[in-house]
Amino acid sequence: RSMARDLGADNIRINCVVPAQVFTERQLAGKTAEYLADRLAEQCLNRQLLAPDIARMVLWLAADDSRMCTAQNWHVNGGSV
Repeated sequence: RSMARDLGADNIRINCVVPAQVFTERQLAGKTAEYLADRLAEQCLNRQLLAPDIARMVLWLAADDSRMCTAQNWHVNGGSV
């Protein structure tokens, strides 16, 4: 937040992307179906969080669509509870 305030005068935005557990091939290797079901049960959205989900948030923050967003934490977590 301090950086956002300091750099805002120069139209520099500061944000933080906070992902939950991202399901990559390496993380899925050796995991049981029960383990995966337990992870999904911790989320509101019943889908695996994938790397492209994080990338989409970062791309949105880089686009003009988010031009008035700064000093925020953006949680990409499927609604983890």
